[in-house]
Amino acid sequence: MGGTPGAVLTHSLSLTDRFDVLGPTDPIVAEAGDDIILPCYLKPNISAENMTVDWRNLHFIDDLVYRYQNGKMIVEEDQIPSYRGRTSLFKEELRRGNTSLKLTRVQGSDHGAYECFIESNGWYDDAKIQVFVKAVGSRPVVSIEGHRDGGMGLLCESEGWHPEPELVWLDSKGVSLSDGRPETQRELNGFYTVKQQVIVQETDTNRFTCRVLQRWINVKVETEVHVPSELFDYTTPWRWSFIVSCCIGVFTVIMLLLAVYCIHKKKGVILGTIKQQREHLREENDDLKTYVFEPMRRHAVDVTLDPDTANPWLNLSDDGKQVYHTNIKQDLPDNPERFNQYFSVLGKEGFSSGRFYYEVQVEEKTRWILGVARESVNRKVMITPSLDDGYWTVWLWYGEYQVLTGPPVNLPLREKPQKVGVFVDYEEGQVSFFNVEARCLIYSFTGFTFTEKLYPYFNPCRNDGGKNSAPLVICPVNITD
Repeated sequence: MGGTPGAVLTHSLSLTDRFDVLGPTDPIVAEAGDDIILPCYLKPNISAENMTVDWRNLHFIDDLVYRYQNGKMIVEEDQIPSYRGRTSLFKEELRRGNTSLKLTRVQGSDHGAYECFIESNGWYDDAKIQVFVKAVGSRPVVSIEGHRDGGMGLLCESEGWHPEPELVWLDSKGVSLSDGRPETQRELNGFYTVKQQVIVQETDTNRFTCRVLQRWINVKVETEVHVPSELFDYTTPWRWSFIVSCCIGVFTVIMLLLAVYCIHKKKGVILGTIKQQREHLREENDDLKTYVFEPMRRHAVDVTLDPDTANPWLNLSDDGKQVYHTNIKQDLPDNPERFNQYFSVLGKEGFSSGRFYYEVQVEEKTRWILGVARESVNRKVMITPSLDDGYWTVWLWYGEYQVLTGPPVNLPLREKPQKVGVFVDYEEGQVSFFNVEARCLIYSFTGFTFTEKLYPYFNPCRNDGGKNSAPLVICPVNITD
């Protein structure tokens, strides 16, 4: 309904000054990333070139999505920051009363009710428009977190959803394992990230599924993970070690009390016993890490860099075991196998079955990327080597350790790895990364189906004026018997 912006009119409006603002009766449904048009028209189709046109998101009280006034778009501080650079009118259509808004690169925060408000010569009217945004998030990323409360801890995370999705863990029979609601976080762009940890026990299959679903848009994505039996076997020696440690601890306390009560002069012997016990417990802990880590290393292979795949800005050692970025571009043939945009190189041998493992020294480097790549990856474009493009990789990027699952996901590592181990189980669809010195897991990609050869992938990253000049070094693997 049209009206006057003041409470009392001091003069009457002519019929030619009056108009109605019309919008669609049905909601606008938009997919994230698309460009959409929010229709808005004047009736009759008079010119809006000299009118004030305000677009508002009614979720915000005062700030504007867009304002057109005095023949131009007014960019002011009160425009909602998330809409800057993404909104426009069809100026050539204003003379025909078309005040529709074009909104580009739709994001989750665009969801909501909008108002098209038009004012001219003391008369105004508005139309309300509802916008629904839908976005299908990333495939769930599952990581094995180690032993938790007598079982194996698994973490599932998926991002980029709208509206808010559900997450559920299932066993191989489809029975829910989830306990309580998942943790949900809404990002500044309005998209949702959902994650949940579950503790599982060993089963006849050791297969578990993380499923993320959004019922409103009728979408379901899931990732299946297989936990190797060797990891579950670790619980038995852990329990025995715990029992033995407790017994030793109780026995030690009793002996200490007796020693203090009976022989005060033997303090040095007592302190020596305490120190020995601490060393013993530390050795037991190291043995437990070895029990899980060493079986992976028994699949070590001899990896050598392939010069035919190396970017011209990379320098390879004569033995093919080291690579670093140089400031001098080499004159090399642009054969199909060569990376000519990203500073990448592959191992000579690819693998299409079984398990393999190799270790790379990353000491003194500020940036690096390691992992495996499909044989068919595009080697002629500038892309970040992530999961979407056929790479299973992690990187160090200016102090942040991240897994490249599309948008990078941070890895909160307790210790800075000096040497990284890469383990692949082709049949199980698993790629895992280890901190070799700490003998602990960094991250695991799980639940994939590999259909072509996988090659070890190396990227030493740019030299950065000497700050990142250290090479990536493929190291021999020393097996602990």
